[in-house]
Amino acid sequence: MDTSTVSDYLQRVQETLPKLDMGRIGVLLDLLVQTYEAGGTIYIFGNAGSGATASHVCGDFIKGISYGLTKRFKMMCLNDNLTAVMAIANDSSYDDIFVEQLINFLGKNDLVIGISGSGNSKNVVKALAYANEHGTKTVAFCGYTGGKIKDMATVAIHVPVMDMEISESVHMMIFHSVKQALMKRLGRDSSMGPQYDAGKGHGSRCAEMRRSASRAQGRI
Repeated sequence: MDTSTVSDYLQRVQETLPKLDMGRIGVLLDLLVQTYEAGGTIYIFGNAGSGATASHVCGDFIKGISYGLTKRFKMMCLNDNLTAVMAIANDSSYDDIFVEQLINFLGKNDLVIGISGSGNSKNVVKALAYANEHGTKTVAFCGYTGGKIKDMATVAIHVPVMDMEISESVHMMIFHSVKQALMKRLGRDSSMGPQYDAGKGHGSRCAEMRRSASRAQGRI
């Protein structure tokens, strides 16, 4: 089977990565740390593929980064709150599925992250606008030309490519790199997963994981 389309896709991903603004990603890291230290909650959301990214990221923060820590990240993925989403969409408007939840929960030390490949998803725009109006820091993950959310958030993580799939792929790569950066800052070992790090103090289990990792490295 011809793999030229796959090669082309991967090549375009490689061409897109150097165009990212690393300074803005640094600001994102600072905002996440500030929210963590203040005991605030991070709210994240998106539609379709971006919603799947939001759900994935929420799992990474709750389990991957926080596992074994006394002080943990608090994060909520608003598109995972299925009954609330369906009730709001049915009784009010799909445009309100995120903002109505923020009205219930949003606090002064929180952080709001909206993901939209086009940057123009009405429900993401509306939720970020509400957060801005209430003095909450906001982050916009977008692609294409950035859309409306690029210029309305505290910081915009813009993937400048006219391709939805590449935009979504790079968004996930950024979130994974941010995860590893935060784990390093918190003194975690991301190379062997959270179970290894949390195993400190568990004696034989931790020692066996070290031996297994050493054996694996010797075979590579």
